[in-house]
Amino acid sequence: MRMNPSLIKAIFVTFAFTNSSDAKIGTEQRAYIVRQMTAEYGTARVIIPRSKKALGVSASGRYDETEWNTAMGEFGPAARLGDLVQITKVKFKKKRLILVLNYGIKGGRKWWHRIQISGATHQRTSLGTSQRAHAPGGTKIALNFGNNTSTLDASKIKQMLTPLIDFTQRSATELYMEKLPEEFKEAIVSKRVIEGMNRKMVLLAMGRPDRKVRDFENGTETEDWIYGTPPGNLTFITFKDETVIKVRDTYAAPGGTVGIAQPPQDKQ
Repeated sequence: MRMNPSLIKAIFVTFAFTNSSDAKIGTEQRAYIVRQMTAEYGTARVIIPRSKKALGVSASGRYDETEWNTAMGEFGPAARLGDLVQITKVKFKKKRLILVLNYGIKGGRKWWHRIQISGATHQRTSLGTSQRAHAPGGTKIALNFGNNTSTLDASKIKQMLTPLIDFTQRSATELYMEKLPEEFKEAIVSKRVIEGMNRKMVLLAMGRPDRKVRDFENGTETEDWIYGTPPGNLTFITFKDETVIKVRDTYAAPGGTVGIAQPPQDKQ
């Protein structure tokens, strides 16, 4: 297996710097939450306004009505009651989780285009012509999850957001999954990647990668999606065009040395 030591070292330094500000949540825990929440669909249970800055939400799902009404008056709605929304980006910022909905305030046309491409449908409401033409765009939500970080996971985050977004409805993701060959469906459910998958399948299985690296060798261009944060296990998923051609697991030790991927350790 050919591995670039300088690349591993660069990844190690990057993650060591970016993750040092939030010691209470482990690196793997953060990465897992980001992967599980990114690309999730839900149904708006309230009118959610567009906003340039992230709209605050407490761990109980409460929000400042004055702040939301001000944003609504200035920018209009990102989602009306019953509209389909998608979490398109997730990041941690101290004790808050920033969730970008529908690609943010300027993401309207991109959002509608992706929905049309994926053939997303919604059982509770249909998206009318006026809504499609308006392409209202998205927004950002800042979920203050407080001090209970040791048990924080995607299911608890969804529970916190329940007053705002219903994640229990069948989504476009579920409808897409039903049409896949069984081998790909089983791999996605078990959160692993196999050769032959496309990019959308990988996103469903693993979420967004922590890093992407392009390579060009012997006239062939490839792209590696890298999952994991050193020190620890790393997974390299290599694409040629839209298809996975190789999956490699390795271990990056402190100092940038590379070895065989380690089995997960049981927590005491």
